[in-house]
Amino acid sequence: MNVTSEATELTGERRGFVTPRFRWGFVLVVSLFFLWALANNFNDILIRQFQKSLGLNRAEAGFIQFVFYIGYFVVALPAGLLMRRFGYRAGILTGLCLYAGGALLFYPASQMLSYAMFLFALFVIAAGAACLETTANAYTAAFGNPDTAVQRLNLAQAFNGLGGFIAPIVGGLLIFSGIEHSGETLVAMSPSELAAYRAMEATTVQLPYLLLAGAALAVAAAVAFAPLPEARSSTTAPLGAQFAALIRHRPLIGAVIAQFFYVGAQVGIWSFFIDFVKDVAPEISERNAAFLLSVSLVLFMIGRFSGAALMWRVRPATLLGIYAVVNILLCGLAATGLGVASLAALILASFFMSIMFPTIFALGVEDLDTARPLGSSLIIMAIIGGAIFPPLMGAIAERAGGVPAALLLPLACFAVIAGYAQLARTASPWR
Repeated sequence: MNVTSEATELTGERRGFVTPRFRWGFVLVVSLFFLWALANNFNDILIRQFQKSLGLNRAEAGFIQFVFYIGYFVVALPAGLLMRRFGYRAGILTGLCLYAGGALLFYPASQMLSYAMFLFALFVIAAGAACLETTANAYTAAFGNPDTAVQRLNLAQAFNGLGGFIAPIVGGLLIFSGIEHSGETLVAMSPSELAAYRAMEATTVQLPYLLLAGAALAVAAAVAFAPLPEARSSTTAPLGAQFAALIRHRPLIGAVIAQFFYVGAQVGIWSFFIDFVKDVAPEISERNAAFLLSVSLVLFMIGRFSGAALMWRVRPATLLGIYAVVNILLCGLAATGLGVASLAALILASFFMSIMFPTIFALGVEDLDTARPLGSSLIIMAIIGGAIFPPLMGAIAERAGGVPAALLLPLACFAVIAGYAQLARTASPWR
């Protein structure tokens, strides 16, 4: 997720792509993009794994994303205020400590076989990720020449895409045991056999989340002592006055609405991707389905780079509209459940989702001037769509007897985005 940085005043030398004495600090900040991508994309593995280890149905498992993105919604604005009051280093350290604490809670949750405990752990991780995302996206501007701030943020976001690509592979190898029992086999098990099977499956999440906690704490220790630029906001207008102006700013409100539906579509598609694969191609194993999700995320990463290049020739809102229409068609094909064709369509949809978050974001914060940081926070809060849509898709899948029918919901989301793109395109010549 890209976030436009606030205007800053930097004490000390500031030149080049990255100021030489802050290069190590910049590496650490870039590592945060990779780190929160791992947690976000592990959720797609957990949705499938918790159905096995905790005996959940798809609707119940969909609440993983609900709790995670509620955490983002609740913490995004407080994280921004924390950063405003105590600085960027404090925001990063707070985020890393919350992230590590939530990851460590996976160990007792797996021992207790408690879904409620897992959800609480995910909420804590999300709170940490929200702090990291709010802080790091804004902070990249402070590490060098302001004229290259966009390039630095794009470089950092590339590592977010790399984390998204790696997460399903690592999660598939470490979390999925490779043991897949049919419903009939599970029913035939004795209570003791079923309990032992579920307990064994629950323990598979321990190692990857302990590794995440260790990585977060190691980065936190490095950040605590690394030379980092000091930046302060140039915004002096009262918060209340800015809020009042922002809620009357139609381009921003339109972007908040569009972002709500986009994140809902993205999270919904990726959350049930593995279940979709098992529905349309049951011969494919869970691990191979996770690898296919990684292929989809590679296309997402490629789409970000190619989309940025295309925007030199195609207006951003026009490209956004074209990609939204293409994804309407792809989701329609995927919803038919026609085997390989539907699977290929859903894999390809990630490529056309790639530019949507940053483009909607950029269109929304244009012309906000000093109110841009606060407007940015509102758009980030719109990712609560990722909490709303997965449970709805899970409920549709349960009622319809499969995930393909649930893809009509993302299809509707892309229709909203196409409408927003048309409005944005006619509102300003550059769009």
